[in-house]
Amino acid sequence: MTEDLSRSPSTGRGAGGGNGDRLPPARLAYDRHTWKEIAHLLVNLPASLIGFTYVVTVLSVGVGLTVTVIGLPLLAAGLLGARRLGRLERARARALLGVRVDEPSPLPVRRGDGFFPRLWMALKDPVGWRTVLYEFVRLPWGVLTFVLTLASLFVLWPVLPFLARGMTNVDRAMVRGLLSPSDELERRIAELESDRGIVVDTAAADLRRIERDLHDGAQARLVNLAMGLGLAKEKLLEDPDAAAAMVDEAHGEVKLALQELRDLARGIHPAVLTDRGLDAALSAVASRCTVPVRVTVDLAERPAAAIEGIAYFTVSELLQNVSKHSHARDASVEVWRASDRLLIQVADDGRGGAALSGGTGMKGLADRLSAVDGLFVVDSPEGGPTTITAELPWRDRTGADAAGSPPGAGRVRR
Repeated sequence: MTEDLSRSPSTGRGAGGGNGDRLPPARLAYDRHTWKEIAHLLVNLPASLIGFTYVVTVLSVGVGLTVTVIGLPLLAAGLLGARRLGRLERARARALLGVRVDEPSPLPVRRGDGFFPRLWMALKDPVGWRTVLYEFVRLPWGVLTFVLTLASLFVLWPVLPFLARGMTNVDRAMVRGLLSPSDELERRIAELESDRGIVVDTAAADLRRIERDLHDGAQARLVNLAMGLGLAKEKLLEDPDAAAAMVDEAHGEVKLALQELRDLARGIHPAVLTDRGLDAALSAVASRCTVPVRVTVDLAERPAAAIEGIAYFTVSELLQNVSKHSHARDASVEVWRASDRLLIQVADDGRGGAALSGGTGMKGLADRLSAVDGLFVVDSPEGGPTTITAELPWRDRTGADAAGSPPGAGRVRR
């Protein structure tokens, strides 16, 4: 993707924001934009000589030695070097022409990849090959622009700004066409890299939460239970009444520990969701909300277990926010399928003002949904009402997901 770096004082937007965002028109007076364009054209010759020499050397040596064991590695190393040349050319265009070209994503090299997978990845790198083509075709253009610009400085200086603008527009087109990343592919790669980081961070946070809950809750109660039973054992013969009281207290601790373990297990993945689907699971969540909640789940079949789990925890988190922050008198949850999307809508008549930056966990929900190609939209004006819509990609429940799972069609429940 590309954009002009020139800014309009009135709008502050980049290229495409209006006429005020374009480069100023060429004129007889030499302004700083014109001098930058002239500098770019004069640097074209040495830059194109260096680039042309490099790619010709890389291709001739690498291709010529492909019959040996070092030919392909040399060619791969040359393509990696071409990536560096492309980065320098993008930086030159950004500084002198006011054109920003996004940097391509690095090669997706994973730890543990062997030599040959990395070699093949470098050899088929489209960014490297496009840079080679760019440097190859630039030499005649670099010679032409250098000669015309240098001659015009002495002979045709009144029209040089117009010549410079025309020639640098060709340079801009070359940079955009050959040095820009493949828009859709690179965008998707960048999204997947970001989503992977979100998933890893979310999983780590969940593990820390589970560890903290176990350490501070059930584990502490079980330690107290063991100590209480030990004391009861010591007093069993000398003071049976005291021992019985200690056993009775230990029995209460066991019940509390079991309840905390059930709550923890429900927070990881509730059994009712696995056994009966979203309808029953969301109705159970709604019954624990401090606000009356109407739940409507209208699904002819159950989605994949991963999507079902994300939908459940999204609604659970939103209903917790309703209980804690909304001051609402009524709320509703609707879940339905539209084509290849699973839609969730949670609404309440509370005071509103919810936002992704409000510190209520909504930013984390938005990140989780984004990691699986989902959407998260908050409509919550001050004074209410609040409507939060979440979308998830629909994936059919197949294989192990479907084993022993009844259909999840649902109707209205309170």
